[in-house]
Amino acid sequence: MWYAAHIIMSVKFDNPNDQDTFPVWENIVLVEAANEDAAWDKAELQGKAEETDGTDHFRWRDKPARWVFAGIRKLIECRSDDSDDRPVDGAEVSYSQIVLPDKESLARLVNGKPVTVYYEE
Repeated sequence: MWYAAHIIMSVKFDNPNDQDTFPVWENIVLVEAANEDAAWDKAELQGKAEETDGTDHFRWRDKPARWVFAGIRKLIECRSDDSDDRPVDGAEVSYSQIVLPDKESLARLVNGKPVTVYYEE
């Protein structure tokens, strides 16, 4: 089966005094596994493999930093009408269920403007 793993990576500054925010990327990666537990384990390995150790001279806001695997936010099974149960063109591979306080926030989200979102389980 195929799963969309939402892998959370965070920037960790080499100097703890520089850590006034926590920049985060949510990388959505397709994982093929026999079941959800195996997919979760595989996604964790992928996230850990994406960590950096500082030897690549990575910088965030001109400050030495590294990528740190923070965890798996969620795992979504990807279903398809394809007989091989593989994702196909147009297949939904992931989703996020969020709550917005009002219609104006919805418009801001759709237009790529800053908005506070609340994730639901």
